[in-house]
Amino acid sequence: MASGDIQNKYQRLAQEYAKMKSQHSVLKKAVIDEQSKVAELTESVKLKDLSIRKFEQEIDSLTFRNQQLAKRVTVLQDELDSAAVKKKNKTKGPVEPAPVVADTSVFGEDLQKKIQENERLHMQVHQETEEHRQVVASLQVRLEQLEKEAGQHQSVLDSIHLNHKALVDKLQQEKAMLEVKLQKQETDVRDSKRIADHCQQQLKRVHADLSSRLDDSTKVIQEKVIFNDTKYQELNVLNVPTHDRKHQVKAKELIGQALGYIGDLVSGMSNYLTYAEQRSQIFPMDSSTGEPLSPVNRRLCQYLHENASHLRPIEQSFRSFHEGLREDALTTLETATGIQDFSEKFHSFVAYMEKLLPYQLRSLEEECAVSTCSATLEARNMELHASLPKLTATLSKLDNYLSLIAAASKSSREHPRTNQAAFFTQMAAGLNQLHEVLKEISKHYNTKVSLEHQLPTATQKLKTTDECVVSSLVALVSCTGKLAPFFSSHLEFFVSRAGYRTRGVSLCRDTDGPVSSPVVTDLRDRATSYVSRLKRPCPESVPYKTAVLNRRTLLSSTESREGLAQQLTTAQEKMRGLEQEKEHWMLEAQLLQVRLEKETKRVSQLEVELRQLQAGQVVTPAPPVEATQTASPGDRKSVGSDVETSLLGKLESSVADESSESETREQLIKAHFTGRVTELTTQLQQADSKAVNFHSECRALQQRLGLAEKAKEKFQEELQTAQQKIAQLQDELTTTTSNYESQLSMMSEHLCSMNDKLTQQRDEIDALKLSNKGSKKGKGR
Repeated sequence: MASGDIQNKYQRLAQEYAKMKSQHSVLKKAVIDEQSKVAELTESVKLKDLSIRKFEQEIDSLTFRNQQLAKRVTVLQDELDSAAVKKKNKTKGPVEPAPVVADTSVFGEDLQKKIQENERLHMQVHQETEEHRQVVASLQVRLEQLEKEAGQHQSVLDSIHLNHKALVDKLQQEKAMLEVKLQKQETDVRDSKRIADHCQQQLKRVHADLSSRLDDSTKVIQEKVIFNDTKYQELNVLNVPTHDRKHQVKAKELIGQALGYIGDLVSGMSNYLTYAEQRSQIFPMDSSTGEPLSPVNRRLCQYLHENASHLRPIEQSFRSFHEGLREDALTTLETATGIQDFSEKFHSFVAYMEKLLPYQLRSLEEECAVSTCSATLEARNMELHASLPKLTATLSKLDNYLSLIAAASKSSREHPRTNQAAFFTQMAAGLNQLHEVLKEISKHYNTKVSLEHQLPTATQKLKTTDECVVSSLVALVSCTGKLAPFFSSHLEFFVSRAGYRTRGVSLCRDTDGPVSSPVVTDLRDRATSYVSRLKRPCPESVPYKTAVLNRRTLLSSTESREGLAQQLTTAQEKMRGLEQEKEHWMLEAQLLQVRLEKETKRVSQLEVELRQLQAGQVVTPAPPVEATQTASPGDRKSVGSDVETSLLGKLESSVADESSESETREQLIKAHFTGRVTELTTQLQQADSKAVNFHSECRALQQRLGLAEKAKEKFQEELQTAQQKIAQLQDELTTTTSNYESQLSMMSEHLCSMNDKLTQQRDEIDALKLSNKGSKKGKGR
């Protein structure tokens, strides 16, 4: 696994860990908040229970008081009834009505007040009971909702704990792997340091050896070399440069290929101009029938007849330039003087084409003025009339850039060497434009010829000549179609400068001055010839042994000098290689040190996060609800005792019995609901875990389905593209086949017509020879 993959993987793991940690903290906070809310609601429920119990005790006390009052009222009523009966029975006797009436009215008012107070208390008890029931119901609903939310949060928290545990295990495994890899890298770094130290020592020894040799060589050069021509640029350009022979061989090969294309172009242009001359002689006026040609066509035929004198020098000059190239001599634009001659010949041909252009345009205008020329044919002639100036303009453009390229070998050039790349680029564009213009001319001329052949005045001779002109234009289009891609494909080679050296000068650059002179090749040939003429036999005055000894001494000194120079070069190359290796290993050591520091920081950070995660998994448990509920009986007892102290002693046993029954009932209800809540919580957790599992599986299946659909769409697009390419290639194959078949049929028809003409000419020549012989025999008789 590469270090970049490990780093990317750890970045993704760190991002996932941070995301899970943030989710864990949020969920933990939510759970704590919900627990605090549950505790608050439990406290409020407990307070409500206390208030309810207080109200119940008040109701019990009021009920007891009402019973006492009712008994007192009953006793008083009985006394009143007995008093009334006694009053009726005792008609005689002392009667004391005033105290009885007063006592009765007092008891009646007291009874009325107690009844009103009893009604008010009953109403208040009823209202408090309804409010208590509503509050209990709402709190029960709220408690169920909070328990459900707490169960959901607990399941999410458990799943997060499981994920974090798996992530921690994975991180620990990767930490162990990284530690192993780190140890391996540390061993590699130690080995690299040891090798670098060894190389450093070798480099020092080599540097000391080379320094001593350099001092010796410098001393020898200063003492032995009298004239150093490398100090002066004007003299150094006359030295023979060393160059890359492969580059020179490739340059000669490319120039040879260009010579073949230029020969085809010259041949095609010559055929086109020659057939154009023949056509001008027979259309619109046929000179063979005795009809005089127009002055324009006469002058045009005269100029067209001179095409060979302008075209042949172009091929000859380029051929002589190609033959002048040598594999053992450097060829650059500065030394290629043969391009100047080729440029001059091409400039002469362009001037010739510019001289032809007005006559060609006037000839087309005369053809349009003929009575047999239809409107459609006139339109085709005008299209050809508009295309011919484009050909001349394109040739003029090529001539300008060719002259600029050829001027590089002149000392009086007016452009910097950095512009040569732009010249070659424009040359390539000009060749492509020439191909397009010739294609356009061929298209217009073919349309024009097809319309002319439908005229009743069209002769077989005109049709044959037109076919020849069309075939020559097709050949020109084919030739330029090969020449333009050839030049464009090798444009980088033409633009790039060949690496070469002269004495005391490093590899040439575009900003340098002239590094080699055009006369170097001639001077080299003259020097070679001169040295070959200097080879003389040894003089007889020198003894053989002395000459042998002198020769051995000379060879040994030459070999020692060459050996020293070769050793110096080899040592310099080794020194460069060792310096490069030293820099490489130093860079590797720095990179490894940086990686080690990063990995150490990352491991320490992961350990800290792991400790924090392990510490964050322990949740402080909330106080159980049962503990809060167990305190309620004591509270009840205290409240009951408070109430009992205010009541009569007869009610102590009944209140204690009722409180114990209610406590037992509440405990049973609480146990039942606690078991039910625990069971429902377990079922809810199981259902949540199953839902999470099913959800993850559904997401995975959905992702796989999306990927499969994307792959299907991609493959369909590739299939459509491949089918389109196949159809396009089939269309191109069909078009190319039809074009070649039409060209072959035209060429075969043209060859047949030429064979027929040759046969007729031979027959005529034979007949003339026979008639000539017959006449000679008649004269002899």
